[in-house]
Amino acid sequence: MRKAHITSVRPGDKLGRTVFQENGNVLLGEGVELTQRFIDRLENLGIDMLYIQDDMTEDLEPSSAIQDETRRKAMAEVHKTMTTLMDTHKTKGRTVAPELGRTFRTVFGQMMQDLSARQDMLVSLTNIQAMDSYLFNHSVNVAILAGIIGVAKGYNRNQLEELGVGALLFDIGMTQVPKELLAKAAFLSEAERGLVQKHAEDGFNLLRAQHDVSLLSAHCAFQHHERFDGSGYPRKIKGDEIHEYAQIIAIADVYDALTSPRPHRKRHTPTEAIEFLFAAGNTYFDVNLIKLFCKHISIYPIATTVLLSSGQIAVVSANNPLAVHRPTVRIIREADGNPPAAAYEIELKNSNNLLIVKEV
Repeated sequence: MRKAHITSVRPGDKLGRTVFQENGNVLLGEGVELTQRFIDRLENLGIDMLYIQDDMTEDLEPSSAIQDETRRKAMAEVHKTMTTLMDTHKTKGRTVAPELGRTFRTVFGQMMQDLSARQDMLVSLTNIQAMDSYLFNHSVNVAILAGIIGVAKGYNRNQLEELGVGALLFDIGMTQVPKELLAKAAFLSEAERGLVQKHAEDGFNLLRAQHDVSLLSAHCAFQHHERFDGSGYPRKIKGDEIHEYAQIIAIADVYDALTSPRPHRKRHTPTEAIEFLFAAGNTYFDVNLIKLFCKHISIYPIATTVLLSSGQIAVVSANNPLAVHRPTVRIIREADGNPPAAAYEIELKNSNNLLIVKEV
């Protein structure tokens, strides 16, 4: 299969991977034949990329960080917790759920089982999400990325659980932000921005009120918008004053936010997101954590469709951990617009005259 922009998907194409709703239920299942009505509906939901079954790439299988069922269950728990809070007036300081910590330790434990079963630690986020499910999917993605870095740091089980619960619930304070601001496409006023920024403190207060949530997990919500140079919020702390869990989550948060479509902008490519992170080294984030993070990110995941500098269209067929920006690609369309007589592959690490221009 291959990942393609929705503008290049045509009626009759078959879906290669399931698309989930915000509550973790299936929106469209793998193998569904797409009609124009389906395509229009998905586009209206803010879905800009789809996995499509394709004869020339039928042997390519995107490497999911976690299993679909694990993601579905994690999204369902995040959705249930978040929507309960959104529908409850003035929940600050009250117990959200009697066993919130236990529930999310179980969720993160299953995610870590999936991650530990991988043959390598080079991760890509292969899920396709509707715009409305961003908040719930984003929390799961941040937990995946944070978990990988926790393992790379050599965290023990207790540390991983604290980090994982903090990562799954770091944005819980967003449930206290007026709903109209969450979906606003225009720039926020200073007053509106203040309301949104209050979510860090609100999240901390919500989590520290739970008897079975670690105070360090709660600080992930409190500190994930603090910045290494002291320019963040809410307390403008800097450097080592920011707990390492929160620093890891902050990097994962920004990376996933940049590479996801938002109401006010299109998604950035993984390459662009990584360039931003390195540019922010020792300004927004600890540069050593950025280096560790980027060592475990697949810039061009398997099945990604790309345009080469030659004008050819290709699909990423293999990654090289030592040269993640120069994968092996399978040519599916020549520069003249015609498909090759037979698909063939090029190892970009051995072809200095060829570059990936963009994803298509």
